[in-house]
Amino acid sequence: MIKKLRIFLALGLVVVGSLVLVPLQILSMKTRLWPETVILKIWHKMILKAIGLRVHVKGALARERPLLIAANHISWTDIMVLGSFVDVKFIAKADMEGWPLIGMLSRLQRTVFIERERKRTSGDQASEIAKRMAKGDVMVLFAEGSTGDGNLVLPFKSTLFGAASMAIAEGAADQVFIQPVAIVYTRVHGVPMGRRHRPMAAWIGDEDLMPHLKVLLAEGAVDAEVHFGDPVPFSKGSSRKETARLMEAKVREMTQAALADPRPSR
Repeated sequence: MIKKLRIFLALGLVVVGSLVLVPLQILSMKTRLWPETVILKIWHKMILKAIGLRVHVKGALARERPLLIAANHISWTDIMVLGSFVDVKFIAKADMEGWPLIGMLSRLQRTVFIERERKRTSGDQASEIAKRMAKGDVMVLFAEGSTGDGNLVLPFKSTLFGAASMAIAEGAADQVFIQPVAIVYTRVHGVPMGRRHRPMAAWIGDEDLMPHLKVLLAEGAVDAEVHFGDPVPFSKGSSRKETARLMEAKVREMTQAALADPRPSR
C-alpha cells in the first residue's frame, strides 16, 4: 500500500510540475529571456526528487571549450542525474525521440538524436554535434553505445568520437577537449547495493520502461555518484581508437573507485 501511494504521489509531482515547467521552457527557447538550462535543471531535480534519487559529485565540469563528455551509461536517469547540476546537452539514440515524457524532455533540451545503425547518416550527425560544440554547447556522449548493469563499464565505441574529428576537420576548432565522467549508482535506502542489487537502478537494452519505472518509484532512496576526470585534448593527429580506450580506462577506474568506497548517503 505504501509503495503504491509513493508511486501515485511521485507521478503526480512529475505531471503537475511538467504542466508548469514545459510552457516556461518553450518560452525560454523562443524568447531567450533566460538561459534554457535554468528550467531544465529545475525539471531534472524535480524528477530526481520524485524518484527519490540523490546525487553526489566528485570533481567538476571542465572549463575548456569545445568540450565533449565521454560517460558510461546505465539508465535513462543518467540524463536527469547530469542535467540537474551542469549545463550540458545530450547525444541520444534516435528512437528516444518518440518516448513519452523522456522524448519530450529530450527535445526541449535540444538533444541531438543519432541513428547508430545507419552509417549513411553518421557524417551529418557528427557534423551537427561538431557545430553544437563549436557554438559552446557541452555535449554528453554515452560512449558505450548501450546501457550496462552498473557493475561493469562496457567497451567504448571509437566511432562515436567522430564528432571531435569532424569539429577539427571542418575548422570549427583546432582541438576538442574530451572529459571522462563516471555515473555510478551506489546505495539504496543508505545501504550499498552490491553486485546483485545494483541492476535495480539499470535500464538495460530492450527492457520495458514502465515496469522498470514502477520498481524505481516504489523503492526510492537511491544514491548516485558522478565522478569527473581530467579533460584530454583531442587534435588533428589524435587517434579515435586510442582516445576511446583512454576514456574507457579512466571511466572504469573512477567507477571501480566509487563502487569500492561509496559515499555516505545524506
